[in-house]
Amino acid sequence: MAEHDLSLGARGGGNLVDRPSLLLQLRWGAAYTWITGILLLGLVIYMDAGVIVPAESSLGSVTASIIGLAILVIGFLVYDVLWKSMAKNEQAGVIVSYVLILILLFVMSRIFSGRATYIQLGATFGTIMAGNVWMRIWPSQRKIIAAAKGGPAVDPAVVAMAGLRSKQNTYLSVPLVFTMVSNHFPTIYGSDFGWVILAILVLVGFGVTKLLYNKAASPTPAQF
Repeated sequence: MAEHDLSLGARGGGNLVDRPSLLLQLRWGAAYTWITGILLLGLVIYMDAGVIVPAESSLGSVTASIIGLAILVIGFLVYDVLWKSMAKNEQAGVIVSYVLILILLFVMSRIFSGRATYIQLGATFGTIMAGNVWMRIWPSQRKIIAAAKGGPAVDPAVVAMAGLRSKQNTYLSVPLVFTMVSNHFPTIYGSDFGWVILAILVLVGFGVTKLLYNKAASPTPAQF
């Protein structure tokens, strides 16, 4: 929840503005989560040729691992450029983003094993979330904190970006959880249409998050 809390000030909640030490802890929490996730990705997926690529593949684990790491970096860069240009047209940005996810899933399904495809997408989402916290939300929060302490006024676009990236991190977190538990369902990721199932699960995750957002905004408390 680090990425959510970091943007509270950006969305009008100043309860964290006077607690920079907590903001710093949340920032580093996002970093620790990403670093440990990458270590596990390397140990469990990348370093095992029998896991990262299909048995019939001629692609070695080293080459596949380099491709996987490149996807993490390029994935965040593409996402960041896309949402810098489409921040004011959120609906179109969501459609373009989902189309890019479909393309990515299809390409990965031709390179990696089914299991690795699921985990790689989760790692890509996690990298985007960590990048948002460190490179977009936290720098914006520093400006907001400075303004609250009598510094120069914050550009509304900076506040809006922090809120948008925080919301997107929340949307990405639910599909990320699906990919994390996918190892327990080999019949799903091992299916010939495993990448299609994952694309549907991403949509389901986005839908669940949207439902929770709507519940949180309603005057009646959510009941489960």
